[in-house]
Amino acid sequence: MNVAVIGGFKCSRKFYKCAYELGRLIAQKGWILVCGGRTGVMEAACKGAKEKGGLTVGILPSVSGEDANAYVDIKIPTGLGYARNILVVRAVDIVIAVDGKYGTLSEIAFAFNENKPVIGIDTWEIKGIIKVKTPGQAIKKCETLRKSQLIF
Repeated sequence: MNVAVIGGFKCSRKFYKCAYELGRLIAQKGWILVCGGRTGVMEAACKGAKEKGGLTVGILPSVSGEDANAYVDIKIPTGLGYARNILVVRAVDIVIAVDGKYGTLSEIAFAFNENKPVIGIDTWEIKGIIKVKTPGQAIKKCETLRKSQLIF
């Protein structure tokens, strides 16, 4: 299963730790982590996944891919800026949003348009987001959705 962790390129220590734990848990499940590949929440999730031997994919806004964080295994430079957000969503089965600003909001909107579930930890207050409080709860919700065949 491919799981996106989305959130700001700048984040507090609290959200960095949260995304880091999400990355670890995603890797422990053997799932592939997909993100925007840069700093903040994206870096934290990739770092956590890498420390547990997981595979990380960064769909990057630049043409060169030089903006990837050090924990991205597969760099996909797009040259699309924020427009790459649709590619992040299309590459996954489920989206987990951690905090975030307008870029995260756009990914949430794209996910809804693509009929992909969105799990949220302290993110936007939008009808349809499945709210959880911890990374562990987010992963359990992913498993439940997968078992109910809402995602593949």
